[in-house]
Amino acid sequence: MAKDQVVTRLPVKQVRSSVKVDASEQISYHFTKSQLQAGEVALVGAGPGDPELLTVKAVSFLQQADVVLYDYLVSEEIMSLVPDSTILVCVGKRAGHHSVPQEKTNQLLVDFARQGHRVVRIKGGDPFIFGRGGEELERLFDASIRFQVVPGITAAAGATAYAGIPLTHRDYAQSAIFVTGHVRAEQDEMDWSTLARGRQTLVIYMGLMKSGYIREQLLQHGRDGETPVAVIERGTQAAQKLFRGTLNHLPQLAAQADSPALIVIGEVVSLADKLNWFNSTQEATASSLYA
Repeated sequence: MAKDQVVTRLPVKQVRSSVKVDASEQISYHFTKSQLQAGEVALVGAGPGDPELLTVKAVSFLQQADVVLYDYLVSEEIMSLVPDSTILVCVGKRAGHHSVPQEKTNQLLVDFARQGHRVVRIKGGDPFIFGRGGEELERLFDASIRFQVVPGITAAAGATAYAGIPLTHRDYAQSAIFVTGHVRAEQDEMDWSTLARGRQTLVIYMGLMKSGYIREQLLQHGRDGETPVAVIERGTQAAQKLFRGTLNHLPQLAAQADSPALIVIGEVVSLADKLNWFNSTQEATASSLYA
């Protein structure tokens, strides 16, 4: 160490007991446990898929719940945390399949809460990012039902991190934009001129079925056809697949993937060559398509 180098030591609060305990006991010991009250609803984000990315608070509420309403995107591993005595209600929602109308889901939340149950509504990713969480809470507010929100890691953050794609990078992208791919040509209000700008990362949720239209609009509004593109299928899960190529070939890439999948467009995608740590440990399940 250089003589003129100064090391500042900050006071550290002693948080460890003298008795060694396992991880679950440490969580219980060190964290103040939030309580889910009777007649209250917790809107919980399950994260992008890897069950280890679930928050401590989410686990706590799942284990306190009398009723859990869940979507298809919530994994079996996460649902296994729910006590056997808990009432489970699947309210569906996956591409092309909507087993329970949104209005019915909203009413179920109200009904279960009014019956005095402790209710958890768990959604994949983060409930406030293309998850209709705001709509469900508005219904609870109108019905004078108490609620809490537990954020989750959204797919745009989790899936890209596991694919080795930084959303921002000083040399490639100064901003990131998240949009939904549920667009209709006759009702399209997207600002494609803004979405097509360079030196930014565009992340598209639920865009597989509209990949051709997305490519067409971005090219028409000035995005370079050689811009790197990635399609991440089942991001952060053991079955994650990464398909890479260029904007020109986005429809072909999308055709290889199944839902749930995320489309990432921008120069940062090229960094996956060096930073794709997760798929490299999955025996190179990544597939590439270059012009």
